[in-house]
Amino acid sequence: MSEIVLATASRQLEMVRTGEISVTELAEAHVRQIERLNPALRALVDFDPERVRRRARELEAAPEPHGALHGLPVTIKSSIATAGCRCELGSFLYEGEVPSKDAEAVARLRAAGALILGTTNCPELLMAYETANLLHGQTRNPWDLERSPGGSSGGESAAIAAGLSAAGLGSDSGGSVRVPAHFTGICSLKPTPGRIPGRGHLPPCVGPFSILGVIGPMARSIADISLLFRALSGQDGLDPVSPPLALREPSLDDLRKNAIGYFEDDGLAAVTGETRSAVNAAAQALRDAGFRVEPFRPGTLEPLRKLWWKFFVQCGAMFYAPVIAGKEQRLSPIFKEFLAIAAAQRPLTATDLLNAWAELDILRAKTLDEMSDFPVLLCPVACIPAFRHNERAWLIDGKRVEYLDAVRPAQWFNALAAPAAVVPVGWSPEGMPIGVQIAARPFEDEVALGVAAVVDAAFGFRPPPMATG
Repeated sequence: MSEIVLATASRQLEMVRTGEISVTELAEAHVRQIERLNPALRALVDFDPERVRRRARELEAAPEPHGALHGLPVTIKSSIATAGCRCELGSFLYEGEVPSKDAEAVARLRAAGALILGTTNCPELLMAYETANLLHGQTRNPWDLERSPGGSSGGESAAIAAGLSAAGLGSDSGGSVRVPAHFTGICSLKPTPGRIPGRGHLPPCVGPFSILGVIGPMARSIADISLLFRALSGQDGLDPVSPPLALREPSLDDLRKNAIGYFEDDGLAAVTGETRSAVNAAAQALRDAGFRVEPFRPGTLEPLRKLWWKFFVQCGAMFYAPVIAGKEQRLSPIFKEFLAIAAAQRPLTATDLLNAWAELDILRAKTLDEMSDFPVLLCPVACIPAFRHNERAWLIDGKRVEYLDAVRPAQWFNALAAPAAVVPVGWSPEGMPIGVQIAARPFEDEVALGVAAVVDAAFGFRPPPMATG
């Protein structure tokens, strides 16, 4: 069973197409893996095996495959509207919420024939890099149950890494598909906003979050991420940030025309030695594949991070203020922690917000100008590998790195509205996976994926031991 559920999504689809396995048999293998491991991982928060079996029988009985993902078992982060499944954002404030209509990305998965297994856990109201809440508890990393699978798409990453799901959807406003992928040894893509429709995300990706926030695919290989990207991308006529761009398929020669700039840190926050080694190993793999790879670091990273902080932390707290007013006693400690971080800042005025919004456009343009010679960037996903539950500061080479600083490499590309893919490459001394991040210019998602595929071919996914037992 573990050999089946830990196969790539592409391989699982091939087995279905060739008759090596039926849709119902593939579904049953995943049901058994969920029943075996989910009690320890707490990854899925809405799972009904009979609902899964019933839908698998319907797909199997279809006279023709529904689409490119016919029969593929997938999961969805519980902040993305999924009709018939609980989408509670990990909060008692939304307890029992079951959407009647799919988010556009979920609807596209269903139209392509994917079999939705259920929805996955997230930190309350999504505002944390660790997945825990009072409603569904703490999600655990399949590599080490004492460590976090990240956040806010931590339930999704844990499910995919452990073979509970072949692939799925997360969302990302500050690293929330990339940090969990890095923490659990899988792949992910934060797309350019609009390349994959964000309509139906809870809460909506509006205002500054139309720049920061996206729905993104997560899987065990970049080939699977690209498969999902093809199924999900395309203009959504009801999404004002969704562009009318056709899919592109750059060849390896086309990709090699993009010089790659790599850097191990931003010169401000320390990173672990193993993280540096992973970035350098990925850089060497790309050189070996014929790419020009040179040291380069944009000079705008820290200003971008500071603006991300204003929009994500401070504006995020402002957006949630009406939702939580008078209900503070029902909030999880992890969300109260976020509120305390936001409250420690000087309140934003209307002038502050206006100036920040204008400054962001200027900084994005300046960064893109700096990237003219290096349109692809290779860097860490975070300063550290997966941390222990509730850890909030770390010593690296004698330097203290605080909670939100430890994940600053992910935050830059939300502020830039650029695509960024994550690939597992290295390992910490404790045996935790370490990913690297490949970012490209906005709307060059296929370039980021193409370069990431070269790195993935040189390294690739390994299953956590508990998944193979």
